[in-house]
Amino acid sequence: MAAGSDYTASIGVAHHRDIGGFASPASDDDSGGFQEKHVEAVKSPESVQESGEPKLQRKLKGRQMGMIAIGGTIGTGLFIGSGSTLADAGPAGALIAFLVMGSMVFFVCTSLGEMSTFIPTSDPFNHFATRFLDPSLGFAFGWNYWYSWMLTVGSELVACGIIVQYWLPHLTGAIWSVIALAIMFLLNAVSVRGYGEAEFWMSALKVLAVFVFVIVGILTVAGATGGEAIGGRNWHIEGAPFKDHIVGILKACIVAAFSMQGTEIVGITVGECANPRREVPRVIRSVFWRILFFYIASILIIGLVIPNNDPNLVSASGAGDVAISPFTMVFQAAGAAWAAHLMNAVVLVTVLSAGNSGLYACTRVLWVLAREGKAPRVLRRVTRRGVPFWALVFTSLWSAVVFCISLAGNQSVYVFLINLSGLTGMGFWLGIGLCHWRFRRAYVAQGYDLNDLPYRAGFFPFGPVYA
Repeated sequence: MAAGSDYTASIGVAHHRDIGGFASPASDDDSGGFQEKHVEAVKSPESVQESGEPKLQRKLKGRQMGMIAIGGTIGTGLFIGSGSTLADAGPAGALIAFLVMGSMVFFVCTSLGEMSTFIPTSDPFNHFATRFLDPSLGFAFGWNYWYSWMLTVGSELVACGIIVQYWLPHLTGAIWSVIALAIMFLLNAVSVRGYGEAEFWMSALKVLAVFVFVIVGILTVAGATGGEAIGGRNWHIEGAPFKDHIVGILKACIVAAFSMQGTEIVGITVGECANPRREVPRVIRSVFWRILFFYIASILIIGLVIPNNDPNLVSASGAGDVAISPFTMVFQAAGAAWAAHLMNAVVLVTVLSAGNSGLYACTRVLWVLAREGKAPRVLRRVTRRGVPFWALVFTSLWSAVVFCISLAGNQSVYVFLINLSGLTGMGFWLGIGLCHWRFRRAYVAQGYDLNDLPYRAGFFPFGPVYA
């Protein structure tokens, strides 16, 4: 709907139990309380399947969604890029930057959770923007989200080759990149359950790595690993606790934002969740604690153990710099000579996880766009296992093209595409906040009870405005 249309039209309902084309959460069927109704004007794309046509299947379990929510946030931005925030802003500045961006991500997730549990769809960015803002904006959001993740998959293929060359420097990295693409493709082609299970175990390994890192970091600060106790010494050196004041914090905020992009992918999994009304609110509520532990605790440990003037902090900027990752440096400070090999293995799993999630997100978004006539119709075809196969093939081919651009040596084009991808990611967060503002105002304007929402985002209207 156009942004200037009335609120009633933006949700388009004639009866409370038919809101959004799904029943009120009072029901308790196998799909989590969302029963399709014959209200054509308000159906989501998934509810207008042609008779007998294969469609997406609700086979993602709660434990898988929980880990996917974590896996979407823990990536190379935390394991490798986090060191630059310490160098740019000092230990306190880096901590503030991650607190600010973490709080913003939390509100983005709560906004997305409220809308997605009420109107489950596999492309919330296109669908909600089309419905609550403007159709052209929904079209742009949908394709830009596909574009952003497609580029991410291509960049992860490059990273895979670089990482394996750390152990096998005499073999070309392109071989391992092709193998990585084949693994990602097969995991997504089998079924959504295959994607979910693979992502569960890869995310579990990343969670374990961060947990061990935090414990080792605390012991190192206290001097329990055999060295001298560090305490808060590195917060009182030159450039600490703040470096370049507000400018340094703003620089760190940019890195922190990029490292947290992907959290919103939980909104896409709603369309294939076995019980969205029960599982999605549980996952969203835990996002705050996950951000607090995995990001804030990690940055605090890095700031305590590593001096902000360490030259290695500004050197570690890509997947090939794992030997000087701030995580590796903390393990080495604890006396772990094998730290570089451990982190190299973790980062390899991280890029495979990011590529796996990227292919999943791209295929679902592209499938919805095709169903709405915003992409070629052939991309709407789904296998009997509920996989948008041609959308998967289309995305894989374009990711391979991005990978080939990097092989051709045109690094300036490649860097430009990746930077553009990062900027579009920030735009999605803005769009989610705007859509939630319109959604909630329309819901209240029509006299409906907020207590009937399957999940209700707190701190409205502060949350979406802040995000």
